[in-house]
Amino acid sequence: MPGPDATILPQESAMSDGLGVMPAPAERLTHLREELRARRLDGFLAPRTDAFMGEYMPACAERVQWLTGFAGSAGFVGVAMESAAIFVDGRYTLQVRDQVDVEAFVPRSIADEPPTAWIAESFEAGARIGYDPWLHTRAGLKRLADAAAEIGAELIALDDNPIDAVWTNRPAFPDAPVHAHGLEFAGESSEDKRLRLGADLARRNIDAAVVTASDSVAWLLNIRGADVPNCPLALSYVILASDGTVDWFIDPAKVDETVREALGDAVAIRPLAEFAGALEALGTDGARIQADPTGSPVAVFDRLMAGGAEIAERADPCLLPKARKNEIEVEGARIAHRRDGAALAAFLHWLDETAPGGTITELDAIEKLHDLRTRGERFHGPSFDTIAGYGGNGAIVHYRASEETNRRIEPGSLLLVDSGGQYDEGTTDVTRTIAIGMPSDEMSKRFTQVLKGHIAIATARFPTGVTGSQLDPFARAALWADGVDYDHGTGHGVGSFLNVHEGPQRISKGHSTTALEMGMIVSNEPGYYKTDGFGIRIENLVVVYPVIDIPADAEKDLLGFETLTLAPIDRRLIDPALLSAAERQWLDDYHARVLEEIRPMVEDPVRDWLERACAPLDA
Repeated sequence: MPGPDATILPQESAMSDGLGVMPAPAERLTHLREELRARRLDGFLAPRTDAFMGEYMPACAERVQWLTGFAGSAGFVGVAMESAAIFVDGRYTLQVRDQVDVEAFVPRSIADEPPTAWIAESFEAGARIGYDPWLHTRAGLKRLADAAAEIGAELIALDDNPIDAVWTNRPAFPDAPVHAHGLEFAGESSEDKRLRLGADLARRNIDAAVVTASDSVAWLLNIRGADVPNCPLALSYVILASDGTVDWFIDPAKVDETVREALGDAVAIRPLAEFAGALEALGTDGARIQADPTGSPVAVFDRLMAGGAEIAERADPCLLPKARKNEIEVEGARIAHRRDGAALAAFLHWLDETAPGGTITELDAIEKLHDLRTRGERFHGPSFDTIAGYGGNGAIVHYRASEETNRRIEPGSLLLVDSGGQYDEGTTDVTRTIAIGMPSDEMSKRFTQVLKGHIAIATARFPTGVTGSQLDPFARAALWADGVDYDHGTGHGVGSFLNVHEGPQRISKGHSTTALEMGMIVSNEPGYYKTDGFGIRIENLVVVYPVIDIPADAEKDLLGFETLTLAPIDRRLIDPALLSAAERQWLDDYHARVLEEIRPMVEDPVRDWLERACAPLDA
């Protein structure tokens, strides 16, 4: 159990005050249009984000969900006086139709029918289309502005968000206290980080960098908070000067003396309301300021330009250093995954004992897994809302069980469970697909093909400089050979007691310019999804490490992956005839390691079950 001073992260289900039911009442759209008319606007563009551009947001920033009912993690809404649309990616094609009134908001693919096309269809020359400059990046807004200009329309930056004006019971901004993330977990002091990054700014003749991503602020200052669901973030901004000093913009009441003393005099704590003015002030002496055009709000650039600053458009300076985990963070990830593995073993044992009886549901499984994790040390909460999808629900990639969708788990199909935990030492994310009863030949075939892709990534050796997009085909080859695929990335970066989705590294079809480097943690999660049938995903986290036993005539250094996740893969779903000898050996070696590391952490009958689950494939 967490200690009495531990911060327990809010879960998303607890952050819904004021958001209402799904679909959202049509009156909300009516009231918004009335507000737009009062402002002499013909439309409004509303991305699903907040002023910190994070995946997880406080309830007060869930404007898209309040307006439409859509609860996905990515989306965009366009409102005109006669029409409205909601744009989602391939993960949410089914979910958006379940949660949104499609008569009021027409669902569109953000890839195939993007907002730029909708602007051209929905407005005429002279139209005034409003936007909140704190909710759009500079790069994203340019595409929208260009689309409006092509038809003679104009985008209008607003001083306040019109949705807020009609959201009468909008929740308050979060006030969770901040706590220090100790050196024993961070592996590097905040002072050393600030001086190191500041010196790099100075070498490039940059006076200061604006940091708007809350996970970057948390990493840079070695602090954690609880302002949003599932991620230990304190919503705040930083201006990092080239001498390593920092202005930290946050509600001062959230920062106690312990944190202030840990940070020292080089970090000035200032109210969040002063951030916009501070940006303008940076330009008074013609300062050269770094800001991220793809990750920071366009309002940051507007304020810097208003003050006369020279802007250097570059990525968040914390992005790559944060992704390259140091030795302490990597060892912490191993510790966190052992704790998580013990909870997963207990859960999978419980599932094997209870699911065949047909008495438990998806929501029961979610509750049980959360309860088992809370019994472990240094656990702060889930790293995202647990996905437990049985049968056809498992084929919905980002499915979220609810009272309306909850299915009974009984023999005859597969259960997909995707979950993770936040621990002081690290963040976990693991997916296991479990056979409930006897799997069909089709299920075993597809599961084994997914497993082959998983093993291909786990065993990959590659020269330095290789990106995740170059490795992605390894995971899909067995599925492609059979004419099937999956519509999501193979791997995303993961933080260290931070965001479960962290960039810039990734493994996906999409082009990536970020090379995989030592210390980066990524997921390895190929899958297969049969609509209305079943879903399969096998996910472990891996960390990039240097390969030692390289060939004597190698011309480049080699990197590989160490698997961090420790949980059995369901042997009942594997068709051994489809695996090569090397693939079988990898699986047996992996299970032997799981057994060695997790067995001392569990007791009978879980230990007996674990020994059976980790037996060699031919046993």
